[in-house]
Amino acid sequence: MKSITPFCLITALFFSGCSKSTEVDTSSISTDSTTIALGQLKFSQNCSTCHNFRVDGMGPQLGGLTHAVSPDWIVDFIKDPKAKIESGDTRANQMFDKFKTQMPGFDFLAADELNAIVAFIHTKEAPDPRKANMDPLAIKDPFPEPIPMSDLVVNLELYAQIPPSNDISPLTRITKLDARPGSHELFVVDLNGKLYQLNGKKPEVYLDLTTLRPNLKIKPGHANGFGSFAFHPEFAKNGLLYTTHTEVSKSAKADFNYADSIKVELQWIVSEWKTNRPNKIPFVGESRELFRIDMMSQMHGVQEIAFNPLAKKGDDEFGLLYIGIGDGGSAETGVGFLCHSPEKIWGAVLRIDPAGNNSANGKYGIPKSNPFARTDNKRIQKEIFAYGFRNPHRLTWSRTGQLFVSNIGQHAIEALYLILPGNDCGWPIREGSFVIDDSQNMHNIYPLAEDDAKNNLTYPIAEYDHDEGNAIAGGFEYWGSISELQGKFVFGDIVQGRLFYIEMKDVKIGSRAPIKEWRVSLNGKIQTLKELTGSDKVDERFGRDGKGELYLTTKPDGKVYKLVSATDTK
Repeated sequence: MKSITPFCLITALFFSGCSKSTEVDTSSISTDSTTIALGQLKFSQNCSTCHNFRVDGMGPQLGGLTHAVSPDWIVDFIKDPKAKIESGDTRANQMFDKFKTQMPGFDFLAADELNAIVAFIHTKEAPDPRKANMDPLAIKDPFPEPIPMSDLVVNLELYAQIPPSNDISPLTRITKLDARPGSHELFVVDLNGKLYQLNGKKPEVYLDLTTLRPNLKIKPGHANGFGSFAFHPEFAKNGLLYTTHTEVSKSAKADFNYADSIKVELQWIVSEWKTNRPNKIPFVGESRELFRIDMMSQMHGVQEIAFNPLAKKGDDEFGLLYIGIGDGGSAETGVGFLCHSPEKIWGAVLRIDPAGNNSANGKYGIPKSNPFARTDNKRIQKEIFAYGFRNPHRLTWSRTGQLFVSNIGQHAIEALYLILPGNDCGWPIREGSFVIDDSQNMHNIYPLAEDDAKNNLTYPIAEYDHDEGNAIAGGFEYWGSISELQGKFVFGDIVQGRLFYIEMKDVKIGSRAPIKEWRVSLNGKIQTLKELTGSDKVDERFGRDGKGELYLTTKPDGKVYKLVSATDTK
């Protein structure tokens, strides 16, 4: 394999074959400190979710970029990557081929903001080659065999249209659909601040955080805003609803924080809302904060909150809130010590009792049955149920009460886990069932050692590599009436819009269930979700109603589809 010189992001980034001697005219790039500070702000707001200056993430790392690519090229690409790709530009197409996804355009940024971003990038040199080099001993293709296409075709019905909350694509930022317990009422949240009730398929605003939370951070819109919601199992009686949202940094003192030397980009807040009129639209009531978390970046925040839908009153599980918290981008930015420890809540799934008060801040309870609840170690975060995740994007349960966590990967592996109390899923020393080293190039993945069992790590029950997709859309075991979907766990890929399933009978801890792909049709025509949305980035999510039927939502067009029937010709 060709060695990578200090300035070859660059091979990793554009496959341009650059070297330190590459000559690019940088005389037009500003070195003014005010301009650079503006660029740092705009980069943090618009770019940091996918890019850093250390390792590739969802997109390429950008250290050293201005030594290999002209400032004009960078500005043009930021403004309209699609046009750059379609023009036949070699670098743009090489990048698209590598990352299998297309960056959204940022043509809404003013010229001075774009130039400021370039000025900030110019201050960042290419990473140490020891951390940039691809190891010839690393696994190049984790799963060489492609995911097979099944004969399953599921018919969709357009169920609802969510109002646009953006003037530019995506038109919405809808991320979760769920039912109110004990009812047929469906709710959909838009990260831009509103929770909608689908009243007769017509969306009505149920809870508007843009008016209730003055510090709400929703723009720039990268994995922030109104994150998730969960109705208490007895909402009809107690009127309790739980939400997550982001606020600007230093809005208030965080319950979970870290050293002052590490920046705080924003804060995630988990709140409890109470109403005496559960059927009132819009919501009327009061709220209280359960806890607040400092985050070093916009990515990998508090992606999901949920109650176990199978728990009955009197069960140990009843009324306990599960909370999925990402690593905040800590591993990719060189502070991986913030995650992968029961002493840290970043990169973990928490389980709390909102009705209790034995937490450190006295605002919620820690269940006695939590795996670390009885430890005498004061540094252990007793809220933790399982840890070692990069981005535990969705939590869901099987009919038998098994907890599944879908974990969005870094550069190689998308994974679905079956979780038991206290499990360590390995991030950032593992990506899926492969070894990585977060102190070096995290693109290098390696097979497990023969004696790996001594590490007591938990590995996925299903996983796929980035030849197939970019970010797992956590799904559900199907509980509805479509016979062809019975016995299947249905999920997909957020970016590519592909649809997958595994058979529940193949789910076993310690083994990997085979994945198959399925297709959808609308009005009798089989189409991909990319075709349905007219977007290269589908941003799909799954939801489930009170009868167990499944729904698909798509951000670019704000549509909600119901899965209504299926055919399987095998």
